[in-house]
Amino acid sequence: MEKVGFCSLTLPALDVHHDSSLSIRECRIKAKRDVSVKKQHAFAKKAAFAIFVKAKMMTIAASNSRKAYWECCRQPFHNLTSIHQHVAAQHQEEVLRHADAILQQPTRSQLAATHSLTDATSLGEGNVMTDDTCDSLKASDWLPDTSHIKVENMISGPGEVLLYYCYCVVEDPWQICAWQRALCQCLHLTGKVRIATEGINGTVGGSKVATNLYIEALLSHPLFKSNLCREDFKTSEGGAHCFPDLRVGVFKEIVPMEIDPNRISYKETGIHLSPEEFHKEVEKYLSVTDQSKSDTILLDCRNFYESKIGKFQNSLAPDIRKFSYFPVYVDQNLELFRDKRVLMYCTGGIRCERGSAYLRSKAVCKEVYQLKGGIHKYLEQFPHGFYRGKLFVFDDRYAISSNTEVISECKYCGVAWDQYKLCSTQHCCQLVLTCSMCQGRGLTTCCSVCQKKDQKLASSPSPQMFKEECECTNKRQKVPVEPI
Repeated sequence: MEKVGFCSLTLPALDVHHDSSLSIRECRIKAKRDVSVKKQHAFAKKAAFAIFVKAKMMTIAASNSRKAYWECCRQPFHNLTSIHQHVAAQHQEEVLRHADAILQQPTRSQLAATHSLTDATSLGEGNVMTDDTCDSLKASDWLPDTSHIKVENMISGPGEVLLYYCYCVVEDPWQICAWQRALCQCLHLTGKVRIATEGINGTVGGSKVATNLYIEALLSHPLFKSNLCREDFKTSEGGAHCFPDLRVGVFKEIVPMEIDPNRISYKETGIHLSPEEFHKEVEKYLSVTDQSKSDTILLDCRNFYESKIGKFQNSLAPDIRKFSYFPVYVDQNLELFRDKRVLMYCTGGIRCERGSAYLRSKAVCKEVYQLKGGIHKYLEQFPHGFYRGKLFVFDDRYAISSNTEVISECKYCGVAWDQYKLCSTQHCCQLVLTCSMCQGRGLTTCCSVCQKKDQKLASSPSPQMFKEECECTNKRQKVPVEPI
């Protein structure tokens, strides 16, 4: 256990005109506080390391029992020492990032664990908590039994991508984070899972055997079994190959609107409409001859590159680059929504939860409605309904569709085209619509600025680093103001 140090003062250092006992007492308090901070940092690092290691744990059947091993960076590790050494050498940056997040969002269970850690034997630099200590985090308590399933059946075969979210109170998001990471590793799933005190938001891909086990695991977990049902999971063709890796983390929000969840809560959301109810409302809206005089607005909560390749007919699609701009867009266009009935929609429904809550907080609308389950669920029931074009998805597929309709065009020649590609300029993150013909002509960048950079980088022996430094971002208005 780390000893508490005290500050000692010599007599000449004391001011005889002040209470010397008070000065010494203040110094001792400061010293204790400093030691306490150091202990919190040390605990956070050890806890983050242990959670990371625990998430890599796998099990195999051996002589009617289950034997544990660890798998990381596609390598097997058969004892704690080897996995500890690997994580310490290759994943320190990730561990420190998780440690910072733990310090920012301490929970009661973590604070309680601090006492057991400080009373334990010193682990020394480069070591981590023992497996017994890590067990207290209960990362593997709710993992499914996969001993009867062959690994090849878990990995191969028909695959799919799951999209889901659940708003609920999560008292210990780090425990859920550890469990989710371990669960996805166990089932060989890739994708992204965000956990916060307000709930969970996930998109994962793998074999159908694995995704079914994943759904069952969530539905049986005590925190989610009363808040989630099987219908809350949206599925599409795909698999683990749709994502480059697995990313599971704790965040302040499960969808990044950059508004404090305590200020704008999911509990103040709009009225949920089923796909059937939403379809009828859109049908009624489209039947109005002069829609500029309608008391209804069909509002797309997604980003411009999503609505560019697919959207509901005659919907209002803000020209915003990311969802965190949506609140500013609402603030700058309040008169547009005054005394209107707003029908909101997004990909899977999650952005509408907070988006509708924010719009309702402005108290300008008659009523705010949202499509339950998002476009995903709507297309399941109305593949040839009022939604036109493709549905953008945040993975390597970029888009999925229930029909062959194309509403967008090639940036360069104007031919009908809706297949996105990343700008070919190194490190540019912009998406570009360029058809096969134009790609063959070398038109593979998002703008003329990147085209010049691409040519310069091709002839340069030491490529420079560029990232979102082009006219696509520089000339785009951050939050457009809609004409009223």
